Amino acid sequence: MSEDNRQTSGGAQGLPAAETGGGSKAGVKIPELLTVSPPPHIKHTDTTASIMLDVIIALLPAAAWGVYVFGPRALAIMLISTGSAVLFEFLSRLVFRKKCSVGDLSAVVTGLLLGMNLPSSVSYWIPVVGAFFAIVIVKQLFGGIGKNFLNPALAGRAFLFAWPKEMTSFPEVFERLDWKTVSFAQELDSIATATPLASLKAGEVPQVSTLDLFLGKCGGSIGEVSAALLLLGGIYLLLRKVITWHIPVSFICTVALLTALFPAGGGMLKSMTSELLSGGLMLGAIFMATDYSTSPVTGKGRLIFGAGCGAVTVFIRYFGGYNEGVSFAILIMNMLVYYIDRLTRPRVFGTGGRNTTEGEKEKAAK
Repeated sequence: MSEDNRQTSGGAQGLPAAETGGGSKAGVKIPELLTVSPPPHIKHTDTTASIMLDVIIALLPAAAWGVYVFGPRALAIMLISTGSAVLFEFLSRLVFRKKCSVGDLSAVVTGLLLGMNLPSSVSYWIPVVGAFFAIVIVKQLFGGIGKNFLNPALAGRAFLFAWPKEMTSFPEVFERLDWKTVSFAQELDSIATATPLASLKAGEVPQVSTLDLFLGKCGGSIGEVSAALLLLGGIYLLLRKVITWHIPVSFICTVALLTALFPAGGGMLKSMTSELLSGGLMLGAIFMATDYSTSPVTGKGRLIFGAGCGAVTVFIRYFGGYNEGVSFAILIMNMLVYYIDRLTRPRVFGTGGRNTTEGEKEKAAK
C-alpha cells in the first residue's frame, strides 16, 4: 500500500470524514505497527522443540538408570529406537512432500519413550518395526504432530505385542546382556525372570522390597523400573509447566484406591504399593497419558481421563491376558478424548448451553 493510500484509507475504515480530512492527504494515519489478527491473542516463548527438550531432560535420569541396571544393550535399544523414529519422520515427510519436522524433537521423544518401554533382551529389529508403526502409521498418516488421536509410542509398543515372547521376556536386574548379540530369540526362556507384576498376577507377594521397587532394583522394561527417577522427572515437568497435575494424580490415585480395596495378594498395603511401583504405571501416567494431542484440554476432563486410565489399568492387570495394562488403558482412553472434551467443555457466558462448534451453530440456525 502506498503512502497516499495509507493516509486516505481512514474513510474506508469507517472513520468520519472530519477525522480523515474529508479524504485529503492531511487525514489520520493508520499506525504501521498495528497488527490485526483473529483470536486468541496469546503469545509465549515456548515452542514445540523447547517443550520436547524438557520432556527429554525429564526422561534422561530414568533412561540412564535403565542402562545402569541392564547394561549397554539397553542403551543400544534406546538409540536404535530413537534413531529409527527420527529417520522415519524425515523420510515420511519427504515422501508426503511436507516440511521437515525433525527439528521439533517430537520424533526423538517418541523413539526414546518406545525404547524405554521395551525389555533389554528384544531383538534389534523390534524397535525399528515399532518406530515405523509409531511414526509413519500412527503419526504421519494422520497429518503429523498434533493430529494423531493415539499416543504414537504406546501404539508402537502395542503393535509389537504381535511378538509376545520378545515383549514379555525380561532379564533379571543387573544381568547385563551382551550388546553385540543382535537377537536372543533362542535364549529368551533361559534369561527371562519373573517381574513383580507377574508375581502379583499369580496371586503371590513380589520377592522384592518396597524400597527396591521404588529405587528400581527389579526386573521390567528399560525405562520403567525406577519410580523414584520417573517421579523426579514428573516434578521437573510440573515446575516447567509442561504438564499439569490432573492426569498423573488421578491416574495414580485411582490405581491406589482400587488395588487397596481389592488386593491381589500379600495384604492391602503391600499389594497397593507393589501395583503402584511396578510396571509402567509411573512412566505412563507422567509421560504418556499427558500427551497434548491425545488427552483432554479441560481440567475436569483430564481428571476423568486419568481416572479412566487407572480403572482400565487395574481391570486389565487383574482380568486380562497380560500382566501389564497401562499401555492398553491409555490407548483406550485416547479414543474417548473427543467425547470427554464434549462433556466437559465450558458453558458460554450469558447462555444456558455449552460452547458450540461452528458446525453446530449452522445446524441450529437451519
